[in-house]
Amino acid sequence: MSANIESTDVVVVGGGPGGSTTATLLAKRGHRVVLLEKETFPRYQIGESLLPSTVHGIGRLLGVTEELEAASFMVKRGGSFRWGTNPVPWNFLFAVAPELSGPTSYAYQVERMKFDDILLRNAAKHGVDVRENVPVAEVIGDDERVRGVRLADGSEIHATFVVDASGNRSRIHQGVRGERIYSDFFKNIALFGYFEGGKRLPAPDSGNILCAAFDEGWMWYIPLSDTLTSVGAVISREHAAKLQGDQEQSLLGFVDRCEIVRGFLENATRVTEGTYGEIRTRKDYSYTNSTFHRPGMVLVGDAACFIDPVFSTGVHLATYAGLLAARSINTVLAGELAEDRVFEEFEGRYRREYRVFYEFLSAFYDMQSNEESYFWKARKVTNLAATDLEAFVSLVGGVHSGEQALVQDFRESSGALADAVERTGSMQTESGERMHHLFGTPVVREVMQEMNNIQVRGVQGIAAHELPLLENGLVPAADGLSWTEASR
Repeated sequence: MSANIESTDVVVVGGGPGGSTTATLLAKRGHRVVLLEKETFPRYQIGESLLPSTVHGIGRLLGVTEELEAASFMVKRGGSFRWGTNPVPWNFLFAVAPELSGPTSYAYQVERMKFDDILLRNAAKHGVDVRENVPVAEVIGDDERVRGVRLADGSEIHATFVVDASGNRSRIHQGVRGERIYSDFFKNIALFGYFEGGKRLPAPDSGNILCAAFDEGWMWYIPLSDTLTSVGAVISREHAAKLQGDQEQSLLGFVDRCEIVRGFLENATRVTEGTYGEIRTRKDYSYTNSTFHRPGMVLVGDAACFIDPVFSTGVHLATYAGLLAARSINTVLAGELAEDRVFEEFEGRYRREYRVFYEFLSAFYDMQSNEESYFWKARKVTNLAATDLEAFVSLVGGVHSGEQALVQDFRESSGALADAVERTGSMQTESGERMHHLFGTPVVREVMQEMNNIQVRGVQGIAAHELPLLENGLVPAADGLSWTEASR
């Protein structure tokens, strides 16, 4: 008996932010897109702290800005760190960075059940054929290219392209014929749960994320509402034995050894029922695939790479990769450029973005350094012509590449910038000269410019003049949804 076979232009596997972004931006160019999600949304997911580049850049390209605002997510104006040799917490505001200053100098803390569902339903509104509770068994292909996917029920969907956005537990990422290469440096384990009644930072920064280092690792403290807080401990694998046995007691033990988080939770109670009632673990081993693409298939988000979550880059990297993948596929399906040409651009830009965060995070994990050294490393990595503080915030705000579609009218308010600089507390050094030396290698000046370009497209809906990010590289077309040669 022959299998049930259907055909489409693109199959996207995975309905998270990377998959929804890719599918929506393909459908906006009129392509037939089938999105396959093994679960039924809304479903639980970790990774709740967003960056402005996602909210105001990608969000506007997708057309979900108003829905995100209506969802009443907790507003995140920046972050607070108790890290390094300085025992006093230090803060940053997104408005410090010129790319982010203005009325949109914020992001959200989100319940991913709600956020991911908004993006998935938005894909359906744009014409994507969204199918939930449909697991994919394997990719179909030959020596020349990937030709489609086979579902768990034995049926097949043939397509010109397959996008694997199914996350770190992807069953099909090896379809690109690569292998996952794990970092020797970032081999951590996360243990996390949820609490009601935890304290907040003083307004208007009550929605900011708090990251605090302690002897075994670091803790996140993410306010998801006025009362609900996500709390997690990230520890190195050398301390994994401490997670054995009663996980609640393990988590509470880490809280007890992290003074600032202990104080915030002194009158809080752990949620023990419903979606947030479970203590969860995740192996946060950072990795990158040896290749992100082969003819007919591309990896997006955690299927391609993962980096330590201290700067909340998961959704940022996934949606950015979704934009790059959509540009590449749109260009090939339109017959405008060769597949190998556009995916060389995709992989070059995506790896550069990952590498910037990886290099900076490697330095950030040096617990013996203070915040000024973090700013120095950020400027070295980004090579941005900005003050050290601005460069640090541009990096952790996700706008360091300079993509017009990721940064838009963030430059409007010099008053907001001045106010932010005045209010960043101990992040300001006693002498301005102490933060004058930062950011020196060329790996990210272009990356910052790219994030700016994406947000410009997202907010203004127009194309800015863009130069190639890579040597002999491509530039986005006028609508930002495909590639073109720079000479055009």
